[in-house]
Amino acid sequence: MTISSSLNAGVAGLTANASRLATISDNIANSSTFGYKRATADFHSMVISSGSGTYSAGGVRVTTQRLIDERGPLVSTSNPTDLSVRGRGMLPVTTTSAVNVDNGEQEMMLTTTGSFRTDQDGILRTESGLVLMGWPANADGTIPSYPRDTSAGLEPIQINVNQFGGEPTTRMSLGVNLPATDTEVGSAGASQQLSIEYFDNLGTSQSLSVEFTPTVPAAGASNEWTMLVRDSASANAVVGEYTLNFNDNRTDGGTIASVTTTSGGAYDPVTGTFQVNVLGGPIDISIGTPGDSSGITQLSDNFAPVSILKDGSPVGNMTSVEVDENGYVRAFFDTGISRTIYQIPLVDMPNPNGLVAMDQQTYSISPESGSYFLWDAGDGPTGDILSFAREESTTDVAGELTNLIQTQRAYSSNAKVIQTVDEMLQETTNIKR
Repeated sequence: MTISSSLNAGVAGLTANASRLATISDNIANSSTFGYKRATADFHSMVISSGSGTYSAGGVRVTTQRLIDERGPLVSTSNPTDLSVRGRGMLPVTTTSAVNVDNGEQEMMLTTTGSFRTDQDGILRTESGLVLMGWPANADGTIPSYPRDTSAGLEPIQINVNQFGGEPTTRMSLGVNLPATDTEVGSAGASQQLSIEYFDNLGTSQSLSVEFTPTVPAAGASNEWTMLVRDSASANAVVGEYTLNFNDNRTDGGTIASVTTTSGGAYDPVTGTFQVNVLGGPIDISIGTPGDSSGITQLSDNFAPVSILKDGSPVGNMTSVEVDENGYVRAFFDTGISRTIYQIPLVDMPNPNGLVAMDQQTYSISPESGSYFLWDAGDGPTGDILSFAREESTTDVAGELTNLIQTQRAYSSNAKVIQTVDEMLQETTNIKR
């Protein structure tokens, strides 16, 4: 019985070391595979209870595990959609075949890195067929509220490289100096003209014509102007009329004292803005708060548009797509604007090592991994997303070669045990001669 247990223990040792050799060979073979997570083999002794004076060898048992929570070093690339996760969390992906079936039930798989590029349909995918998934943004670039404990809201990220984009003007800020001498007695009372370009909802260039007319008093100085705003898209109709009064005291001289609304949106002295309705919708115009010198002022004898700020842009062509550290996919246009089109969440779970390993360095959720949650990158326990980067293999070739030597010696030793047991059994057989 004891000799037989020694033989069984030797066989178990051969099997265990063969499994360890398999993990080592897999690790070395994938030492240059981006995103590869090394596998390990752990040995566990088996104890068989025996009576006094005898001992039965229980042998060894092996269990293998892939260390998915280990992260390899990052290497920079030249592709803006080469993505890596720096820290905890994983990227949601699916397969090209699942997208082609188009039954609305793409299986979510996970990976920590990938080189994604647009295919003929504009879908971001790897050369091996992994499709990047994310939440689509609204037309204004905001991300709707999606469920975080399910992948139901995720879609394959599809980019229309021939897309046009523009932004309508919704707000502007006027920094203008009006000549104080024009409101004094004897002034000619000539109006000052200012034309400001804006972009409508279709990206077409329009203009607001602003006319400042001084009030000329019978004596002294009135420090008062009438401001008319006309819209070119509305056949130059007046969309706002306001009476501006300016301070002439020592502390606030030249700044707005009060604004009286004749037509158009009411002036808000707290924000220093009023709203005019052009043909395409409202535009907020900031002229400064009372006592503020950064808006419209009345100083000296010069008319000077000092600062005209506005949003909006004409229609432009998409030139590039990039992913920022928070997972927002932004499209850039040749007009200088950018627009958020998707958000890539990071998927996290209590036990990453419990995930089921699949082909192409991807993993799927299992009961051992625990329930998952979709986080905004950089929020909660997750790290951030790094573009222009790939994650290298976690294999340490030097360490694997050392383990290879140890495994070879252990395998040879177990084979020697089997050989010795065989010789001892032969000696037992020879007793009958």
